[in-house]
Amino acid sequence: MLARALGKPGAPADGVDSHAGEVPEAVDPEMQRCGYVAIVGKPNVGKSTLLNALVGQKVSITSRKAQTTRHRITGMRTLGASQFVFVDTPGFQTRHGNALNRALNKTVLGAVSDVDLILFVVEAGQFNLADAKVLSLLPANVPAILVANKFDLVHRRGELAPWLRAMQERHSFAEFVPMSAKTAKDIERLFGICEKYLPQQPWMHSPDDLTDRSERFMASEMVREKLFRLTGDELPYTSTVIIDKFEEEGRLKRIAATIVVEREGHKGMVIGDKGEKLKRIGTEARQELEKLWDCKVFLELWVKVRSGWADDDARVRSFGYE
Repeated sequence: MLARALGKPGAPADGVDSHAGEVPEAVDPEMQRCGYVAIVGKPNVGKSTLLNALVGQKVSITSRKAQTTRHRITGMRTLGASQFVFVDTPGFQTRHGNALNRALNKTVLGAVSDVDLILFVVEAGQFNLADAKVLSLLPANVPAILVANKFDLVHRRGELAPWLRAMQERHSFAEFVPMSAKTAKDIERLFGICEKYLPQQPWMHSPDDLTDRSERFMASEMVREKLFRLTGDELPYTSTVIIDKFEEEGRLKRIAATIVVEREGHKGMVIGDKGEKLKRIGTEARQELEKLWDCKVFLELWVKVRSGWADDDARVRSFGYE
């Protein structure tokens, strides 16, 4: 369980203001509430940014590239007598049917089938075929809240009324929440709305736990985030990161990782002129990991070509995809 290892729980996540960090006082188990809340939506709609804001700490990587989130990421937040267990999911993939996307879609389906509440995230005023595909996956017996994210970017808010009526016709949403994941007051309001859907039961995690993901996993994700952010749209989404070595020596963590690409030309994109791109990826990932863990990190990166790995079921599983 990754809790204090992430550093200061009260630190803002990806620039988001947060009042996280307070460890709740002991609460009578009979008064406690605890439940799973799945965050679902099409790729690149802001699910990971929302999760980080809700947890108050960066536990899920973000970038402009669609399909940045590839795993079921669980983030916890305990406020008062209530413990929220948020589940961030990959965006449901409809464009390509390779082994990687099949694995990602399986993760989404698994996440929505066994939760107490679903946050269906869309951009306020928008709805397309990708949104419709995700919406069709929502089970009828689990309450779902329509989260209209990026509400601050809507200029003609009066036009949202017909859009909202159309959304209610598509699915019987329990509630509608217009918000921005980057606004602290909106995040606080969302907590209040979600709380009443949590079952009354003892907490499943320690109140200061932030995520169930290991430091090794967080290291691979941080490298992948910087890879996507610094290569832009040039590098195909099928690139991934494998941790080869993770050792701890007191306040120092030594990490060796391999960036896996599908073509020789992609390898050149990652390395860059005289190795400058790879060096920058490593430097930015190392700096963020040091900030998260509050320790020194030595990070060594390699780049290897594994042709066709994203369409090989066995290789996809070996790389840690469910």
